[in-house]
Order: sequence, then C-alpha cells, then structure tokens
Amino acid sequence: MILLAMLALPPLAVAAPAPDTLEQRLAPCLACHQVKDRNDAFFPRLAGKPEGYLYNQLRNFRDGRRQFPMMTYMVSQLPEPYLREIAGWFAAQHPPHAAPAPVQATPAQLERGRALVLQGDAGRKVPACVACHGAQLGGVAPAIPGLVGLPRDYLNAQFGAWRNGVRKAQSPDCMALVASRLTLDDVAAVSAWLASQRVDETVRPATALAAPLPLPCGGVPAAEGARP
Repeated sequence: MILLAMLALPPLAVAAPAPDTLEQRLAPCLACHQVKDRNDAFFPRLAGKPEGYLYNQLRNFRDGRRQFPMMTYMVSQLPEPYLREIAGWFAAQHPPHAAPAPVQATPAQLERGRALVLQGDAGRKVPACVACHGAQLGGVAPAIPGLVGLPRDYLNAQFGAWRNGVRKAQSPDCMALVASRLTLDDVAAVSAWLASQRVDETVRPATALAAPLPLPCGGVPAAEGARP
C-alpha cells in the first residue's frame, strides 16, 4: 500500500542548474563587496573603480603586497586572464551608493581635510588628492581609484596599513610615501572630509589626468616621468 501511494505522487520538480555566468561565479565577492544598502567599513565598494586598479589589487593580494588571508586564498590560484575578467566586470557595474554614515568631526577638522584633499600641503610635500584621484575624486582610468563613497573607517585603516608597511603597491609606492608625510591628525581630517561628501551617482573615472602625476607611482602607466 505504501509503495502504491508513493507511485501515485507527482514527480518532484528538478531544480534548474544555476546559470554559469561571471556574476554567478562572483557571488562570494558580491556577498561582501556589493551588499545593497550597506556601506561597510571593512569591505569597500568595488563597483565602478577603474579596471586596471582592480586588477592591480587582485595581483597585490595574490603576491603578498596586501595582507588579508581570505582574499589571498580566493585569488592565489586564479590565472591572469581571469583576474582581468573579474576586474573588468566590477569596473562596469554602477549600482547606487549606500547612504553614508554620519561623520563626527569638528569644523576645523573638516576644513583641514578639505584643504589637504583639494590643495595638498606644500610644506609637507603632500600633493592634493585631486592631483592623482581626479578633480571629482572618481578615479582616473586605467589604474587610479576613486575616493568618493568610501567609509571613514576603511580610509583610516588603509592609511594605517600604508604607514605600517602592511599594505604595499608596485614600486615606487606613492601612497606609502604620502601616508608617511601625513600626521595622524591629518589622516583623520582627510578621512572625515572624504566620508562626509555627498556622492554624485553620475561620476565616472576620468579618462586622463589633467597634469602629470606629482609623484611616481608603480602600476600607474601615466606616472612615468612624474615629478619626484
């Protein structure tokens, strides 16, 4: 009787296999780096950043210039063409930014941050952020990242990593040099001002720099011949 009852049941539906798309394969990356309505302090937004920059960071994790065990594990066995494909996919994405978290900073701190970002500090030989990252701070193709929309904690952590030698780039490492010339108060001011800026969703990486880079930067083709 039990067998007859089982035979009378309709066949179970077989789930269709998941589509083998690049987006599907990148689901583990999206789980941290592209969560809707979340501006995570520890997993930065990758969408819309220049392809060359993203490719360089994947190589930096793979080759040990950047330290994060999960990232190193995920990319250590991936071939170069696949790293480029991943970088290209993220560079082409432009989902809306999550709302920024409120920034706790004094007016004087925000003004110092604004001055460093837009004008730099000649006395400390610190170039303005806009001199490298673009007038709208949206990055410059092919290899300079945008700064808009990044959480303050993430910015502080990256400056700290450069200052402590935990994060590195291809030599010459221009950001390590800049970070070494900034005081801790300067870092806090820059991160506060950047994190407090409203994100313009129409901003895209610039196609070229308005002037030569102020410092030589490894991994940035336009940096060749940059002023020391």
